[in-house]
Amino acid sequence: MAGARRNAPPREDVLAAAMDMIAERGLEKLTMAALGREVGMSSGHLLYYFHSKDELLLRTLEWSEGRLGAERSRLLTQPATARERLDAYVDLYVPGGHRDPHWTLWLEVWNRSQNADDDARERQVAIEGAWHRDLVALLAEGVSHGEFCAVDPDRFAARLRALLDGFSIHVAIGLRGTDRGQILGHVREFLDEGLLPDD
Repeated sequence: MAGARRNAPPREDVLAAAMDMIAERGLEKLTMAALGREVGMSSGHLLYYFHSKDELLLRTLEWSEGRLGAERSRLLTQPATARERLDAYVDLYVPGGHRDPHWTLWLEVWNRSQNADDDARERQVAIEGAWHRDLVALLAEGVSHGEFCAVDPDRFAARLRALLDGFSIHVAIGLRGTDRGQILGHVREFLDEGLLPDD
């Protein structure tokens, strides 16, 4: 077993393979046995590292969120107006379409979190918190520069993220009449009405 552990692929490769399987075949095809075949490990070996499918899914989500966080940081620090960067944030947040793999994974982790332990719940809160903090900082910057009207950044961010979550679920599950373009239009309207100062 020790030799097998030394020959195991890097954990990041396993998480990347899990994400690729979700994207290509759907979450229902992601089993420990199928993932093991993909990366050349037994399902028992995978369980040694991840302990359960719930843990594998959460770690895959954390890995995916790390990549999204780096992209979000790049978008939010580019030389652009606060509104342009806010639109980039929204664009990154909303799923690419029906069965978007990142959102498919999020929905499954949320669903399983009903029975999750405190550690798993705290890790989910940490993911959510990173998105929230970045949005609050961006809104506060827009308010301080007079680009946005004087909203409470934390309250506005909480409401905006609830709106984005609701719309994003509709896009991710392919709810008829809620394609990505329509959703982005609704969100831009909401931002115009809630943030643009009166002339």
